[in-house]
Amino acid sequence: MNKITELFNIEYPVVQGGMIWVSGWKLASAVSNAGGLGLIGSGSMYPHVLREHIQKCKKATDKPFGVNVPMLYPQIEEIMDIIVEEGVKIVFTSAGNPKTWTSFLKEKGITVVHVVSSVKFAQKAEAAGVDAVVCEGFEAGGHNGREETTTFTLIPMVKEGVNIPVIAAGGIGNGRGMLAAMVLGADGVQIGSRFAATQESSAHDKFKQVIVDVKDGDTHLTLKELAPVRLVKNHFYNQVQELYQQNPTIEEIKELLGRARAKKGMFEGDLENGELEIGQIAGIIHEIKPAKQVLEEIIKEYEEVKANL
Repeated sequence: MNKITELFNIEYPVVQGGMIWVSGWKLASAVSNAGGLGLIGSGSMYPHVLREHIQKCKKATDKPFGVNVPMLYPQIEEIMDIIVEEGVKIVFTSAGNPKTWTSFLKEKGITVVHVVSSVKFAQKAEAAGVDAVVCEGFEAGGHNGREETTTFTLIPMVKEGVNIPVIAAGGIGNGRGMLAAMVLGADGVQIGSRFAATQESSAHDKFKQVIVDVKDGDTHLTLKELAPVRLVKNHFYNQVQELYQQNPTIEEIKELLGRARAKKGMFEGDLENGELEIGQIAGIIHEIKPAKQVLEEIIKEYEEVKANL
């Protein structure tokens, strides 16, 4: 037992990232059934869709699972009510002030974890009463901190700055990465990209193939004026870079971004015009496997490397 397995009542201190367009009930229940903590990514779901995913997940697993809620969400009140009504016991909040919803959720007996990218925000989350923090380094895919602090430097600093359990995220995709994070002081790990390339992930098959094909240097953190996001370099990414050459206004950047770019790329498989979000660790992902196998391989490698050190 460690702090994270105890907090969530799970077998292994491994959390599957609640990624938009990728983390539906199939992935979350598969990871939970395999002994980790599966998360449904609510950031790409209308409230009624989220309810459906929670209900299906409850049928597919009797193990703990959670919901990831980006607090930028326009229908956040409705989302939180659904989470409470459906009896979800674990919520990961991100992209917003942890003060806003933590006490509401805690009063309902829900375990709350907040995602941070700096020591300052980790301390704010602790002060707001969260049960644990995910400290996410700049290697991670999707939306990211502006500070560009890497996971390797962030873990020990956050560990030093808070007294609550710390889950490390960003650049962790195998057992070695998990062990490195734990050695640096993490109590558990959150893994996104590796689970995006699984059979149960709801990502489009074309996007899954992109993840497998990505090499080091193929992703870049951009769009910092809006919300920093790590993208695969494709036609849309090149358009963004060309626009930057012209010293654009925020409005012009927003206009290029338009709507539903991430859905177009990751869910619908438009590899040219879509936003393809994946972490730097994609360079070590070489095949699409069942989530259970991914988790088992991570734990097996973690144990072997730890024993051989």
